[in-house]
Amino acid sequence: MTDPVDAGLRLATFADAAMMLAWRNQPEVARWMYSDHLITPEEHGRFMASALVDPARRYWIIELQGEPVGLANLVDISPENRKCSWAYYLASPSVRGKGVGAFVEVWVIDHVFGALGLNKLCCEVLVENEAVWKMHESFGFQREALYRAHVWKGGEPRDVVGLGLLARDWAAVREASLARLRARGFEVG
Repeated sequence: MTDPVDAGLRLATFADAAMMLAWRNQPEVARWMYSDHLITPEEHGRFMASALVDPARRYWIIELQGEPVGLANLVDISPENRKCSWAYYLASPSVRGKGVGAFVEVWVIDHVFGALGLNKLCCEVLVENEAVWKMHESFGFQREALYRAHVWKGGEPRDVVGLGLLARDWAAVREASLARLRARGFEVG
């Protein structure tokens, strides 16, 4: 039997601002974000001032063994249309490949379809970030779009994969997804 993994998410606060700015400016994080400029403290301060109070957004700090290792977020939360979009990143290179991303994926999906009672979860991933969009697909997301030349990074247009997951699709794969996580020592819900 695999030892239990101490992983969780907690709401981000203003006390996390400096850490989040450092993470957002890490080359390994920034390379997968839509923007690729160095984010200034002033710009980040404006972002934090609006992000943490906007009812259409939620930000969580991902923790492993009690240590902050990344960020997950929901944006464009629309109770009227019963949908939202999401993204996450692992800022700590030492936790990549250990199942933390899969844990975050299941935690967020369960939150969206359970606590928030929404019907659709969307995300966009740079086409060259194949490992991430394939991971989303492994949890039931379906490719709904290929946005050509959707963002500019490094002075070049980049294509983006648009993915969506419906509550009914999650219901069909949830138990198998939880079993995969449990086999690696993660517990959700």
